[in-house]
Amino acid sequence: MPRQMHLGLFLLATGSHVAGWRMPGAVTSFEDLPALCQIARTAEAACFDMIFLGDNLYAHPDAHPSYTVRLEPLTMLTAMAMVTSRIGLGATMPTTYNEPYHVARIFASLDHISGGRAAWNAVTGASALAGPNFGRQHPAHADRYAIAEEFVDVVRGLWDCWEDGALVADRESGRYLDPARLHALNHKGAHFTVQGPMNITRSPQGQPVILQAGGSEAGLDFAARTADVVFSVVQDFEEAKAQYERLKSRLSKFGRGTEEVAVLPGVMPVVGRTDAEAREKLAQLQGFVDSSNARGLLRDRLGIDVTDYDLDAPMPDLALPDGGHGFASTVLNKAKREGLTLRDVYNLLGAARGHWVLCGSAETVADTLQAWFEGGAADGFNVMPSHFHGGLEDFAELVVPELQRRGLFRTEYAGPMLRDHLGLGRPERRHCPAARDKSAAE
Repeated sequence: MPRQMHLGLFLLATGSHVAGWRMPGAVTSFEDLPALCQIARTAEAACFDMIFLGDNLYAHPDAHPSYTVRLEPLTMLTAMAMVTSRIGLGATMPTTYNEPYHVARIFASLDHISGGRAAWNAVTGASALAGPNFGRQHPAHADRYAIAEEFVDVVRGLWDCWEDGALVADRESGRYLDPARLHALNHKGAHFTVQGPMNITRSPQGQPVILQAGGSEAGLDFAARTADVVFSVVQDFEEAKAQYERLKSRLSKFGRGTEEVAVLPGVMPVVGRTDAEAREKLAQLQGFVDSSNARGLLRDRLGIDVTDYDLDAPMPDLALPDGGHGFASTVLNKAKREGLTLRDVYNLLGAARGHWVLCGSAETVADTLQAWFEGGAADGFNVMPSHFHGGLEDFAELVVPELQRRGLFRTEYAGPMLRDHLGLGRPERRHCPAARDKSAAE
């Protein structure tokens, strides 16, 4: 089969644009379950690989509306699993403010409930605003990644504690479990001590898919070792190509092939029947951006309070914040490269929270996505509609058929599970001690 794109749908119900909810007829709440289920059905009808939900663990009046008010992602995805049958269901649960046993159990449950469509976005959690909600100090960047490395190993180990066929349920003999196929993890590390096994059998996919989004050097190594899909934050083709190569070149260090990890840059497409119509839509969206609703995004992405800055002065030299490096480095590099002011930057962040904005007709958008895909900058894209339902419907009804016409995107799902969509095999058990010992013996 010729190589084809992967498409994820990044779901913020009020839209990725900071003021997308102000568009006529747009969804205004991330607590509107009927609207969320409609979004899921639209994405599945368009054959998207997955729906992806980011998350945060605090409320702030200056934050993006969908981060200030939202449903808990795993609860939401479970509801979506009931109204879909093929599309993957991915969500963030940060390693800094959770326990490995909880995360392993929750995503294994979602995988069972959905018939093999679960994906975990294993991120450290970039914002220090979450710390007080858990009575703790937000760890430094390097410490967060050290914790995350061990955390993911423990989660994978727990997923591998059960062998296939361990649940026998033989009515005649009365034998329910085969104890020889059930193993303790007995993990004792620098940050976690976890006995296992957890009380759920091996999931339909063998293991849920692991997503990652790190942009720092530590984040790229973490992704190269652990991830199946990596979301990248980029603004132009050359930057995207360099980021793509930086990740793919690391994979061999961990015994992995380049085809084992899909890189999906985030993109907010604004699509019209013509280029001019698309530009009118973007201008309408940008007309809703002002300093008040962009101030919080500057704080979150760059770690600065811009109250006392001249918005029309050149962007000041800023160090990378101790939070997430990916967004900050992308935006700061673009500002330096193009001589942007703070006002330019908050307009950029207001449009797509630091992600790439692509505006044009279906043909224009498809041309650009094809150039990135075939030019070594992407394996597909994490599509971030400016608002729902209109932004998603424009992409699904105009761009997806154009990509399909060019043979760049599927017209139907190859199988029922997310690993089928991604072209990934079912992983062998290898992450708990019993699995490793058995593999070595064989």
